[in-house]
Amino acid sequence: MKPMGSRLSTVFAAAIAATIALLIGSPAAQAQSKVRVALGDVLSTETLAMVIALERAKEKGVDYQVTHFAKEDLAIQAVINGQADLGIGTPYAVVQKSKAPLRVLFQGTRLVFFPVADKSYKSWKDMNGQPITFHARATGTEAIGNIIAKREGIQFGERSYVPGSENRIIGMMKGQIKATVVDLANKNMLLEKAGDRFHVLPGVSAPASDETLFGQIEWIKKNEQQVDIIVTEFLRLWQEMAANPAVVEQERVKRKLMADQPKEVLEGITKFYTMATKEGVYAPGGGSAEVAKADFEFYTEAGQLQGPAAELKVEDFWYLAPLERARKALGS
Repeated sequence: MKPMGSRLSTVFAAAIAATIALLIGSPAAQAQSKVRVALGDVLSTETLAMVIALERAKEKGVDYQVTHFAKEDLAIQAVINGQADLGIGTPYAVVQKSKAPLRVLFQGTRLVFFPVADKSYKSWKDMNGQPITFHARATGTEAIGNIIAKREGIQFGERSYVPGSENRIIGMMKGQIKATVVDLANKNMLLEKAGDRFHVLPGVSAPASDETLFGQIEWIKKNEQQVDIIVTEFLRLWQEMAANPAVVEQERVKRKLMADQPKEVLEGITKFYTMATKEGVYAPGGGSAEVAKADFEFYTEAGQLQGPAAELKVEDFWYLAPLERARKALGS
């Protein structure tokens, strides 16, 4: 999660708007016959399920266009500016700070991340005053770090930011990074390749929402039928994944997605989703008022939402009606 708003200067905000306009300002992108989706990531193993859900929605009559952004905050800003209809990210802090009328529709992934460190750091106490690397400022990885530092009574030294768990793992292998927070797949890769040098430190036991499907509430209500189909297809696939993680690879092959990826990446897709569903990365419920309240607790403790958490209202951040209709449609 990467809050915008007050942290950005007027000039920087204008530059972002110009960048977005160049990226998705073409006549084709402006055509309202397609649902414009802003994704702050590339198509990868981790985001594959989301694209498959959109492809299934397309088969149900909802055409879409995805614009990939290098940063999540750009994707969020695209939705705020009305240059995208739906976004994938975590807009909690943006909603609170800027009062942007964004509402979460579906919990795509949860923050099942793992702190990994050089074995010279035997415990979190050894990390007091030491450098640590996160994905980006005010993201889920830094939220986890903030919670751990508060819990352990320590303060980190210099904070560095390197987007992408795989890039931080490369940095660790090269000796450039001594401690960071990474996703499940890259944690496993690190331990497989260099378990003699690195280990996992205690993390956060109750993961919050990471990537969510969200949009402007006015657009959502004006396009209820399209939104219902999309949310239903997300829920349907997430439930299928819980029962059979191999469905993601089956759907990828059927739709010829990621065909340009190396063989070893494609061969690891089912293994990744098997581990990820088991660890709760892709929770099959899709979200609820209880999920939202748990997120409030997490992000207020992490310093990314202003609390008290108990005073935050679910309806100010989530719009649950489409998900409730999807559950009825699927009999779940």
